[in-house]
Amino acid sequence: MTSTTKIALITGGSRGLGRNTAEHLAKKGVDLVVTYNNNREDADAVVAEARQAGVRATALKLDTTRTDTFAAFSDELRQTLLQTFDRETIDFLVNNAGTGIHKPFVETTEEDFDHLVAIHLKGVFFLTQRLLPMIEDGGRIVNVSSGLARFTLPGYSAYATMKGGIEVLTRYLAKELGERRISVNTIAPGAIETDFGGGVVRDNAHVNEMVAATTAMGRAGLPDDIGGALSSLLVGEFGWMTGQRIEVSGGQNI
Repeated sequence: MTSTTKIALITGGSRGLGRNTAEHLAKKGVDLVVTYNNNREDADAVVAEARQAGVRATALKLDTTRTDTFAAFSDELRQTLLQTFDRETIDFLVNNAGTGIHKPFVETTEEDFDHLVAIHLKGVFFLTQRLLPMIEDGGRIVNVSSGLARFTLPGYSAYATMKGGIEVLTRYLAKELGERRISVNTIAPGAIETDFGGGVVRDNAHVNEMVAATTAMGRAGLPDDIGGALSSLLVGEFGWMTGQRIEVSGGQNI
């Protein structure tokens, strides 16, 4: 019997905001495919938690900087969907995988820049392109950006430039995929207490206080703030919303 349960693919779903989004989606009854780059143990933990929540889940290895591996990944995904979910398609794609650097503009190297392009722009562009035939008509894509594409903090010029590109790409995808009723939106977190950037917002009291002081809600964001919002974009009644940038920052720097 073919499954009618929704299936989400989350890149970088083994840690941080990707993991939190997976947890929220599992609680909402969505089956999961999470990708990881290096840490299989964390990915397996996400899968185990999802199964305990009553949904089906699996983890696949993917380096989103390696576009030359995307064809093989697509084939592996199709086989996994058939074996685990009795389907060949997914309903939701969350382009979440990423890393960041904190360097002044004058110290950012070409190597730094190229790595960020590979993971945040080129990887998202060509992975989405490769997976499009596997996304159901009427499906949903969410690309993860950053509040740093709106406001500025010294040291994030390269990272924020990539996220600005993602927001433009989102609008173009929304336009071109509209005929298939696939909505494409961007979610832009503010400063969140995760291990991203070495855990600076979570673990550095001075940074945490600075963020709280410039945020309307009076605190730094928590993973649940983003995982809850992102999962709601996928399973909530947002099918008529597309090409939009939704910032979830608690009103940071407004």
